[in-house]
Amino acid sequence: MTETLMNAADRWRPLTELLRALLERIGSELPGCLGAGLTVSHRGRPLRVLATAGIAEYLVPVQLAHGGPVAVADATGEAVTTDDLFGDRRWPALTLDAVIAAGPESAGLFAAIRGAVALPGFWDDSGAFVLSVTLDRPPGDGTLAVLRRYAKLTEMTLVVAETATAGDPGQMLDLLASRAAIEQAKGVVMAVRRCSPEEAWQTLRRASQEFNVKVRELAVALVEHLGGHSADRPEGTREIRPGAPARHAAERLWSAFTTH
Repeated sequence: MTETLMNAADRWRPLTELLRALLERIGSELPGCLGAGLTVSHRGRPLRVLATAGIAEYLVPVQLAHGGPVAVADATGEAVTTDDLFGDRRWPALTLDAVIAAGPESAGLFAAIRGAVALPGFWDDSGAFVLSVTLDRPPGDGTLAVLRRYAKLTEMTLVVAETATAGDPGQMLDLLASRAAIEQAKGVVMAVRRCSPEEAWQTLRRASQEFNVKVRELAVALVEHLGGHSADRPEGTREIRPGAPARHAAERLWSAFTTH
């Protein structure tokens, strides 16, 4: 995460209030929700808490220190669910005692914790976030669907906040163009692999790292390789022109899809 985004949250009250309202809205749609959190990172830097609602104020920082769904979702790029937050072997250091130590005045609420869900997302090539909720019951079938719906709003909120605080309208247009290209490429990957949006994003990100190309250039190259024409882009945004390495990466990626 760039410092401009964190600074905006620190000094720009409307952003903080908007993010908290978004998290509270998520909680209101999920029966038994005790809290929701939003963490962000940029260019592989450690996750930081950007906004919380309810007991996430205490629980999310403890997860970042001791492990938990938020940390695992960020590391793997995949949605994480658990029916027993403090009994899950994937994060043995996350205990009820550790959470109570962080907020002893809320110990009664912490004792009610049962399930949790964390959903990773991104707002640009190297900006990632995790939306998370904690519940007094195991997650239901619709819990992830609610988070996925709000992930879209979260993405655009972070894009606007990042570019507005940077003071560069051109950067916002570039980010919008990047997002449009990546969404098109994700759709291609989801259709071919029959996978979730999170898995599609991770496929693109891993390929970009393997071939040392930008995700947005790989995305455009993949769409153009498949369609045989220039990728669609939002009106008024600059064209993303993939270089030869990105086009080679797209060809290799498509070959991997179609030969397995």
